[in-house]
Amino acid sequence: MFKQVLFCTDFSESSHWAFTYALNLAKKYAGTLLIVHVTPQSVDIYRPTEQIEDVVRNYHKKVVDEEVKKNYLTKMQGFKKYKLLLKDGIVYDEIIKTAKEESADVIVMGAHGRTALDHLLMGSTAEKVVRKSPIPVLTVRLPEDKLARP
Repeated sequence: MFKQVLFCTDFSESSHWAFTYALNLAKKYAGTLLIVHVTPQSVDIYRPTEQIEDVVRNYHKKVVDEEVKKNYLTKMQGFKKYKLLLKDGIVYDEIIKTAKEESADVIVMGAHGRTALDHLLMGSTAEKVVRKSPIPVLTVRLPEDKLARP
């Protein structure tokens, strides 16, 4: 049923919490866990040179690799059917494109507990993915006791 489980991470606590669900789905259905991290598209005043872009891209890949290893690979306990995908662009758009390209059966992602004002001003990546995705999306919120209180 879920042969390709696409897990989206921004390395937040919500993402870490959602990882357990994604990993368990992939294990239960003997599927592949696709771990995707999207670097948000930046709005720069100047256009960096190709050499600078390469340096930034390599540095970012190193940082993401370290985060994935520290937060996810250590929790896999021998699970080997995974693939790491690094993307750049508009986050919700890249998640949906990646899901289509990889023939994902489900998208699993954390949902941040934003206030109504934050949501109104910034929107929600999870909400945009849910609204625009052609495949099922499982959004996972932190338990009540883990949510930050004002």
